Amino acid sequence: MEENELDSTCGISDDELTERFKESIRIDNEIRRIKGLPVAKYDPESRRAYLEYPDGRIEYVETSDAKGVKYHDKRT
Repeated sequence: MEENELDSTCGISDDELTERFKESIRIDNEIRRIKGLPVAKYDPESRRAYLEYPDGRIEYVETSDAKGVKYHDKRT
């Protein structure tokens, strides 16, 4: 197990910190689903980010020019 200066000060290993981070993201995604909010995800095959809504609807996020972001709806 490798420790850095911050970990030795706080007493938390890198592995424990990573597990806590993953769990916090899982809990946040669960709360978002309960509230009916979309969850941000990433599709490694298409290399694009998307929003997944509680009803199963997926909107791929595509960056455009300096005007902003476009969303493409895709039903699953």
